[in-house]
Amino acid sequence: MVEFVLPKSSRPVEGKVWPRPEGASRLREFRIYRFDPDEASNPRIDTYYVDLDDCGPMVLDAIIWIKNKIDPTLTFRRSCREGICGSCAMNIDGLNTLACTKGMDEIDGAIKLYPLPHMPVVKDLVPDLADFYAQHAAIEPWLQTVTPEPEKEWLQAPDDRRKLDGLYECILCACCSTSCPSYWWNRDRFLGPAALLQAYRWVVDSRDESTSERVAYIDDTFRLYRCHTILNCSNACPKSLLPGTAIAELKNLAIAQTTGE
Repeated sequence: MVEFVLPKSSRPVEGKVWPRPEGASRLREFRIYRFDPDEASNPRIDTYYVDLDDCGPMVLDAIIWIKNKIDPTLTFRRSCREGICGSCAMNIDGLNTLACTKGMDEIDGAIKLYPLPHMPVVKDLVPDLADFYAQHAAIEPWLQTVTPEPEKEWLQAPDDRRKLDGLYECILCACCSTSCPSYWWNRDRFLGPAALLQAYRWVVDSRDESTSERVAYIDDTFRLYRCHTILNCSNACPKSLLPGTAIAELKNLAIAQTTGE
């Protein structure tokens, strides 16, 4: 992973060290990024201690425990708690992943939590994903056809259906895009790994009839070719998907369409 160092003016400062739970014999230290846009101050790192005998095993369990038992102002997203919705994506111990599927026992020492990197922060561990979702919408992620609709459903051969494996499972958690240096510097024009993987999912769908239009849209110096195959995206994906492979296939399709091969 590429390490990014914040400029001194925006680096978090040491914040509050919250009291340890009374009577707890097994504690785990958490160092959590805190930022309130309504406060005219730098972000800070608060320190908390979690009673492991009163808490579930996952990082998300600990964050909920902190909010319920220690600090109700701590702000984060979460929903399914099953690795399906992607809501609790954050940077945990230096890696973008899901708090609900990351076990505390997988991490040595103090557990450090930050919001997904290089995104505007709404508050604490909540990033502003408006641009991310707009990029997903831009690739028009729905079936497009000109053939009259069948009475019941669009049929697909098993071999064609298998081409979608490793693509449809994306939960739009943004772990991949926010781990990509190209996306950090060009988020306004580069679609990013998640949107491009979703684009490829529709390009290879045998039922879709807008393949050439889809490829033409992404065939752009910034939308597609800003990817430099760093592959942080594939390393960060909590679903073990391969956005880098999907992007490489899109480049091949774009070249073939341009050259007529």
